[in-house]
Amino acid sequence: MITVYHLTISRSERVVWLMEELGLEYRMEVHPREGSGAAPEAMRAIHALGKAPIIRDGDTVLAESGAIVEYIVHRHAGGRLAVPPADPGYARYTYWMHFAEGSLMSLMLIALVLSRIPEARESRVRTRILDRMEKMLAFVDAELGAGPWFAGERFTAADIMMVFPFTTMRRYLEYDLAPYPNIAGYMQRIESRPAYAKAMALAGPDATTTQERTTA
Repeated sequence: MITVYHLTISRSERVVWLMEELGLEYRMEVHPREGSGAAPEAMRAIHALGKAPIIRDGDTVLAESGAIVEYIVHRHAGGRLAVPPADPGYARYTYWMHFAEGSLMSLMLIALVLSRIPEARESRVRTRILDRMEKMLAFVDAELGAGPWFAGERFTAADIMMVFPFTTMRRYLEYDLAPYPNIAGYMQRIESRPAYAKAMALAGPDATTTQERTTA
Protein backbone atom coordinates (compact mmCIF):
# COMPACT_ATOMS: atom_id res chain seq x y z
CA MET A 1 0.00 0.00 0.00
CA ILE A 2 1.24 3.48 -0.87
CA THR A 3 1.77 5.91 2.00
CA VAL A 4 1.19 9.56 1.16
CA TYR A 5 3.02 11.95 3.49
CA HIS A 6 0.74 14.96 3.30
CA LEU A 7 1.93 18.40 4.32
CA THR A 8 -1.01 20.67 5.05
CA ILE A 9 -1.77 23.37 2.46
CA SER A 10 0.68 22.02 -0.08
CA ARG A 11 1.10 20.33 -3.45
CA SER A 12 0.68 16.95 -1.78
CA GLU A 13 -3.08 17.44 -2.17
CA ARG A 14 -2.45 16.47 -5.82
CA VAL A 15 -1.37 12.99 -4.78
CA VAL A 16 -4.39 12.43 -2.55
CA TRP A 17 -6.65 13.58 -5.38
CA LEU A 18 -4.92 11.23 -7.84
CA MET A 19 -5.40 8.27 -5.49
CA GLU A 20 -9.09 9.11 -5.13
CA GLU A 21 -9.58 9.46 -8.90
CA LEU A 22 -7.93 6.07 -9.45
CA GLY A 23 -9.77 4.39 -6.58
CA LEU A 24 -6.52 3.05 -5.13
CA GLU A 25 -6.16 2.17 -1.49
CA TYR A 26 -3.60 4.31 0.34
CA ARG A 27 -2.47 5.44 3.76
CA MET A 28 -2.26 9.16 4.44
CA GLU A 29 0.04 10.50 7.14
CA VAL A 30 -0.66 14.18 7.87
CA HIS A 31 2.15 16.58 8.77
CA PRO A 32 0.92 20.03 9.88
CA ARG A 33 3.10 23.01 9.02
CA GLU A 34 5.09 24.68 11.75
CA GLY A 35 4.15 28.15 12.99
CA SER A 36 6.65 29.65 10.55
CA GLY A 37 4.91 27.91 7.65
CA ALA A 38 7.79 25.50 7.12
CA ALA A 39 7.44 21.74 6.84
CA PRO A 40 8.11 19.96 10.13
CA GLU A 41 11.51 18.39 10.76
CA ALA A 42 9.84 14.95 10.81
CA MET A 43 9.52 15.10 7.02
CA ARG A 44 13.31 15.33 6.68
CA ALA A 45 13.53 11.89 8.27
CA ILE A 46 11.42 10.55 5.38
CA HIS A 47 13.24 12.35 2.55
CA ALA A 48 16.51 14.30 2.83
CA LEU A 49 14.97 17.53 1.48
CA GLY A 50 12.00 17.37 3.86
CA LYS A 51 9.64 18.78 1.23
CA ALA A 52 6.14 17.64 0.26
CA PRO A 53 4.83 15.68 -1.42
CA ILE A 54 6.49 12.41 -0.55
CA ILE A 55 5.22 8.87 -0.97
CA ARG A 56 6.49 5.49 0.17
CA ASP A 57 5.78 2.40 -1.91
CA GLY A 58 7.47 -0.58 -0.31
CA ASP A 59 11.18 0.28 -0.26
CA THR A 60 10.74 3.18 -2.69
CA VAL A 61 10.56 6.73 -1.34
CA LEU A 62 9.73 9.32 -3.98
CA ALA A 63 9.35 13.12 -3.87
CA GLU A 64 8.22 15.74 -6.45
CA SER A 65 4.54 15.84 -7.34
CA GLY A 66 5.04 15.38 -11.09
CA ALA A 67 7.31 12.38 -10.59
CA ILE A 68 4.87 10.88 -8.07
CA VAL A 69 1.87 11.35 -10.37
CA GLU A 70 3.64 9.67 -13.28
CA TYR A 71 4.94 6.86 -11.06
CA ILE A 72 1.51 6.02 -9.65
CA VAL A 73 -0.28 6.26 -13.01
CA HIS A 74 2.14 3.87 -14.68
CA ARG A 75 3.16 1.60 -11.81
CA HIS A 76 -0.20 1.16 -10.09
CA ALA A 77 -2.93 2.22 -12.52
CA GLY A 78 -1.99 0.57 -15.78
CA GLY A 79 -1.70 3.93 -17.50
CA ARG A 80 -5.16 5.15 -16.51
CA LEU A 81 -5.34 8.97 -16.60
CA ALA A 82 -2.28 9.04 -18.89
CA VAL A 83 -2.16 9.42 -22.67
CA PRO A 84 -0.09 6.74 -24.47
CA PRO A 85 2.80 7.89 -26.71
CA ALA A 86 1.07 6.65 -29.87
CA ASP A 87 -2.01 8.79 -29.19
CA PRO A 88 -2.27 12.03 -31.22
CA GLY A 89 -2.88 13.92 -27.97
CA TYR A 90 0.31 12.70 -26.30
CA ALA A 91 2.32 15.87 -26.97
CA ARG A 92 -0.41 18.09 -25.53
CA TYR A 93 -0.76 15.85 -22.46
CA THR A 94 3.00 15.86 -21.85
CA TYR A 95 3.20 19.62 -22.32
CA TRP A 96 0.62 20.40 -19.63
CA MET A 97 2.01 17.77 -17.26
CA HIS A 98 5.27 19.73 -17.21
CA PHE A 99 3.93 23.25 -17.74
CA ALA A 100 2.30 23.19 -14.31
CA GLU A 101 5.60 23.25 -12.41
CA GLY A 102 8.09 24.15 -15.12
CA SER A 103 6.39 27.38 -16.23
CA LEU A 104 3.35 28.39 -14.18
CA MET A 105 4.30 27.53 -10.61
CA SER A 106 7.90 28.68 -11.04
CA LEU A 107 6.70 32.11 -12.16
CA MET A 108 4.13 32.30 -9.36
CA LEU A 109 6.78 31.45 -6.78
CA ILE A 110 8.96 34.30 -8.02
CA ALA A 111 5.96 36.63 -7.72
CA LEU A 112 5.29 35.31 -4.22
CA VAL A 113 8.86 35.89 -3.04
CA LEU A 114 8.88 39.44 -4.45
CA SER A 115 5.56 40.18 -2.74
CA ARG A 116 7.15 39.39 0.62
CA ILE A 117 10.15 41.70 0.19
CA PRO A 118 9.05 45.25 1.13
CA GLU A 119 11.70 46.87 -1.08
CA ALA A 120 10.51 44.84 -4.10
CA ARG A 121 6.79 45.51 -3.90
CA GLU A 122 6.94 48.60 -6.10
CA SER A 123 9.93 47.53 -8.14
CA ARG A 124 10.11 47.24 -11.91
CA VAL A 125 11.13 43.61 -11.52
CA ARG A 126 7.89 42.75 -9.71
CA THR A 127 5.88 44.70 -12.29
CA ARG A 128 7.50 42.67 -15.08
CA ILE A 129 6.88 39.39 -13.27
CA LEU A 130 3.21 40.20 -12.67
CA ASP A 131 2.86 41.21 -16.32
CA ARG A 132 4.38 37.89 -17.40
CA MET A 133 2.01 36.07 -15.06
CA GLU A 134 -1.01 37.81 -16.57
CA LYS A 135 0.16 36.89 -20.06
CA MET A 136 0.74 33.28 -19.01
CA LEU A 137 -2.73 33.00 -17.45
CA ALA A 138 -4.24 34.51 -20.62
CA PHE A 139 -2.40 31.85 -22.63
CA VAL A 140 -3.74 29.07 -20.39
CA ASP A 141 -7.24 30.52 -20.63
CA ALA A 142 -7.09 30.57 -24.44
CA GLU A 143 -5.79 26.99 -24.56
CA LEU A 144 -8.66 25.77 -22.37
CA GLY A 145 -11.07 27.12 -24.97
CA ALA A 146 -10.09 24.18 -27.21
CA GLY A 147 -11.51 21.48 -24.95
CA PRO A 148 -13.00 20.70 -21.58
CA TRP A 149 -9.70 19.37 -20.18
CA PHE A 150 -6.06 20.24 -20.64
CA ALA A 151 -5.27 17.18 -22.76
CA GLY A 152 -8.48 17.48 -24.78
CA GLU A 153 -11.71 15.54 -24.47
CA ARG A 154 -10.84 13.44 -21.45
CA PHE A 155 -9.70 14.15 -17.92
CA THR A 156 -6.06 13.12 -17.34
CA ALA A 157 -3.22 13.40 -14.87
CA ALA A 158 -2.33 16.70 -16.57
CA ASP A 159 -5.44 18.18 -14.96
CA ILE A 160 -4.33 16.95 -11.56
CA MET A 161 -1.04 18.77 -12.06
CA MET A 162 -2.59 21.99 -13.39
CA VAL A 163 -5.28 22.74 -10.80
CA PHE A 164 -3.11 23.65 -7.79
CA PRO A 165 -1.97 27.06 -9.18
CA PHE A 166 -5.64 28.09 -9.56
CA THR A 167 -6.73 27.00 -6.08
CA THR A 168 -4.47 26.45 -3.09
CA MET A 169 -1.63 28.56 -4.48
CA ARG A 170 -3.98 31.54 -4.31
CA ARG A 171 -3.89 31.22 -0.51
CA TYR A 172 -0.29 32.41 -0.77
CA LEU A 173 -0.39 34.61 -3.87
CA GLU A 174 -3.58 36.59 -4.42
CA TYR A 175 -4.72 37.11 -7.98
CA ASP A 176 -8.09 37.38 -9.71
CA LEU A 177 -9.44 34.64 -12.00
CA ALA A 178 -12.30 36.86 -13.22
CA PRO A 179 -10.49 37.92 -16.42
CA TYR A 180 -10.09 34.25 -17.39
CA PRO A 181 -13.54 32.78 -18.09
CA ASN A 182 -12.27 29.50 -19.51
CA ILE A 183 -10.23 28.82 -16.38
CA ALA A 184 -13.27 29.68 -14.24
CA GLY A 185 -15.45 27.28 -16.25
CA TYR A 186 -12.78 24.63 -16.03
CA MET A 187 -12.68 24.96 -12.25
CA GLN A 188 -16.44 24.45 -12.10
CA ARG A 189 -15.97 21.15 -13.94
CA ILE A 190 -13.16 20.16 -11.58
CA GLU A 191 -15.18 20.98 -8.47
CA SER A 192 -18.06 18.81 -9.69
CA ARG A 193 -15.85 15.69 -9.67
CA PRO A 194 -16.62 13.51 -6.61
CA ALA A 195 -12.97 12.42 -6.24
CA TYR A 196 -11.83 16.04 -6.15
CA ALA A 197 -14.42 16.93 -3.51
CA LYS A 198 -13.36 13.97 -1.36
CA ALA A 199 -9.66 14.75 -1.76
CA MET A 200 -10.14 18.38 -0.78
CA ALA A 201 -12.14 17.32 2.28
CA LEU A 202 -9.21 15.11 3.27
CA ALA A 203 -6.21 17.15 2.14
CA GLY A 204 -7.31 20.53 0.77
CA PRO A 205 -6.37 23.85 2.36
CA ASP A 206 -9.45 23.81 4.61
CA ALA A 207 -9.24 20.13 5.59
CA THR A 208 -9.36 19.34 9.27
CA THR A 209 -7.84 15.86 9.05
CA THR A 210 -4.86 15.75 11.41
CA GLN A 211 -4.49 12.02 11.96
CA GLU A 212 -3.17 9.09 9.98
CA ARG A 213 -5.87 7.32 7.97
CA THR A 214 -6.27 4.59 5.39
CA THR A 215 -8.73 5.09 2.56
CA ALA A 216 -9.80 3.65 -0.78
